[in-house]
Amino acid sequence: MSNALARMRFHNIAALLIDLDGTLLDTVADLAAAANGVRADAGLPPLPQARIATFVGKGADVLIHRALTDSADGQAPEALFAAGRRSFDAHYLRENGRSARPYDGVREGLDAFRARGLRLACVTNKPQRFADDLLARQQLADRFEIVIGGDALPLRKPDPLPLVHVAERFGLPVQRCLMLGDSGNDALAARAAGMPVLLVPYGYNEGHDVAAIDCDGIVESLLNVADLLD
Repeated sequence: MSNALARMRFHNIAALLIDLDGTLLDTVADLAAAANGVRADAGLPPLPQARIATFVGKGADVLIHRALTDSADGQAPEALFAAGRRSFDAHYLRENGRSARPYDGVREGLDAFRARGLRLACVTNKPQRFADDLLARQQLADRFEIVIGGDALPLRKPDPLPLVHVAERFGLPVQRCLMLGDSGNDALAARAAGMPVLLVPYGYNEGHDVAAIDCDGIVESLLNVADLLD
């Protein structure tokens, strides 16, 4: 945590909205295994895990398009994508949580937030059933009052709708909620919602440095965030 950020304080925050992949949990090994399963089913060779990590961040559909085309901007033909969608669901159902692990400071940070009486939500672009299963397998589900998956609402991050939706369910103005994520998607959604946002540097962010993202600060871990809340 930088000296400038250490002097920063977030006042009157009552709730934290936290991203899942790349913020709470390192899930890239599971995602890569499922994505390479999709490629194998399509008769394509596997991609390195580091390459697939740059495809993570905009939800399962985008990951499938990128995995099938090996391109960040790729769009697979409709029939190929439809088959890839079915294939991904089958592979990820098996892989989800197999190698995932919490990042350092996650469990301690969540405990610190709860000790302060903060309300917690997980807001992710991962499909709802996979998000629920993963949090349960990692024994984190009970930490969150609300879990919003990428298919739970008509729009997902970077649209502000999931963040505004959670704030409304909490009965709080967006200014009293803090978004914590690892990517431009999280920051864009928060900015559009009028919500403060902090980012962690260890996530995926499609292979780009989070230092270039418009946010309110970068923190080393969730545990550091607790120190910033008055």
